[in-house]
Amino acid sequence: MKNIPNREYTPEFRELAVKRVRAGQSIVAVAKELGVNHQSLRNWIKAAATGKLGVAGGKVITPEQMELSRLRAENIRLKRENEILKKATAYFARESL
Repeated sequence: MKNIPNREYTPEFRELAVKRVRAGQSIVAVAKELGVNHQSLRNWIKAAATGKLGVAGGKVITPEQMELSRLRAENIRLKRENEILKKATAYFARESL
């Protein structure tokens, strides 16, 4: 399994993620959809509650960039699932001989 490198998220991206949770979506669902660690999202929510989330100077995250991030996370998940299926197929093929 490959390690995902640490990524820097802009304040706008973090604020949008926090707004989605405050709008009623679960932390885990938002984190999974955006390709963010759920604990990072929890930390962002705590920081937002104390007014320490936003930092000036970040670039604006477009909906296309958010979608790209979500698709990258989904791609990683699907690759892992595909690898599991390949191993299971090989195991059962050997077992049936």
